Amino acid sequence: MNNILKINFRKQKKRSRVLGLALDGSRLEGVVLRRVNGTLQLQQSFSSTLTLDPLTAAPELVGREIRNQLDAAGVRERHCVFGMPLKWVLMAHTELPPLPEADAASLLQLEAERGFSTDAATLQLANSRCPLAGDKTQVLLAGIPSAQIATIEQVLEAAKLKPVSFTPGLTALQPPAAKNSHGVLALFIGENTVSLQITGGGGVAALRALEGAVENEGGRRTLQTALVTRETRITLGQLPGELREAVKRIRIFGPRELAQELADELELRFEPMGLQVDIVSAYAPDEFGVQLAAEAPVSAAFSLAARLLVEQPPALEFLPPKRTLIEQFAAKHSSGRLRRIGAAAAGIIAVIGGLFFIQQIQLWRLRSQWSGMAAKVGELEAVQDQIRQYRPWYDDSFRDLAILRQLSLTFPEDGAVTAKTIEIREDNTVSCSGTAHDSGALLAMQSKLRTADGVRNLKLDTIRGKNPMQFTFDFEYQTGGAQ
Repeated sequence: MNNILKINFRKQKKRSRVLGLALDGSRLEGVVLRRVNGTLQLQQSFSSTLTLDPLTAAPELVGREIRNQLDAAGVRERHCVFGMPLKWVLMAHTELPPLPEADAASLLQLEAERGFSTDAATLQLANSRCPLAGDKTQVLLAGIPSAQIATIEQVLEAAKLKPVSFTPGLTALQPPAAKNSHGVLALFIGENTVSLQITGGGGVAALRALEGAVENEGGRRTLQTALVTRETRITLGQLPGELREAVKRIRIFGPRELAQELADELELRFEPMGLQVDIVSAYAPDEFGVQLAAEAPVSAAFSLAARLLVEQPPALEFLPPKRTLIEQFAAKHSSGRLRRIGAAAAGIIAVIGGLFFIQQIQLWRLRSQWSGMAAKVGELEAVQDQIRQYRPWYDDSFRDLAILRQLSLTFPEDGAVTAKTIEIREDNTVSCSGTAHDSGALLAMQSKLRTADGVRNLKLDTIRGKNPMQFTFDFEYQTGGAQ
């Protein structure tokens, strides 16, 4: 029954206001953006440290803590886009040959089952594709355990929030679909990790969370630049040659001091290889295609909210599709009597579908037979059309000769009655004029003509003179010839 009632009556409306949340370790950042007349306005922002782990603590308690932080910041917006920590995401890579989309989806499902250490059925999957030479495609497979997704949904529900998107924050800071994202290696310095992303050809080629890259010693954060450099080299070396050679820029997001320290180390290591290193401290004027406020902070939360408002789809979406009210009702009441009714309805539909399938097979067979004779039928119809068109020109009854024959048989051979003119009209009317020696010979000829085959309505029109007598008579001639 769940398969029958899969009709979505909800239409996604265009949003003008949204809350962007980005979770990085225990640090939660949030901004509320509003789009007004082609401008993104920053209405509220906050940053706090959660005391409870969203994945291990009770969802109700975590949701209450987040709700308290939102109330303290004056946030009333309920719809939110949530930036997942990159360390939650499992990654695998595969190469996709040229295939139809349906076959490609099946192949990617098989590759996910083989590439992940856990059961792919327990993951919420997404993928991003980078084109390669020879119509091949490099595919990044990403998955988050469905249990973690469900937990975050419960946390946000407890915080009185409605999620509209789940996606990693780094993919919003450096979206792969942007024109200036081809061949870019992006690094985001977080609370405990450094997130790494390589984009090319409109897709994400690599995505990693470098654990242990940031250490907290006595309240002071220390960046392990050597570790980041080494892992960056390893990641570049694992890419296909054409994607690796396309990387020309390194962009660093994060706190200014740590970002500068990392930039100095990367310049020393990668500038000889032709890679340009930049620290991102402000958004480009055309970053989102709309006007930004001067105080817009460069953050994952801001980028997530802004890209949702300008309708730029995320590179990796992990929010499960929502069930409609009908589907929820069916799932709640699909037991007992309703289940039996659903099974009976499904059986009836299956029988009707089988009958239609049999009918379709018969139609296929008849169409096949028709295709074999269609050419000959067309030739025959053309011949019949010509016959109908030219039949009046080919009358095989020889009407005129038949009329003359009947007249020659009725006129006497001694010449007592002779014909001078014979007129045969289109309506089978015959008019004859001539001379006769006397009235007796004329009457004898008329009597004989009246009984001849095909002669009808014989009328003597005129008689003049006596010897010879001039006469004119008409009659209708009917025959079984062609019409």
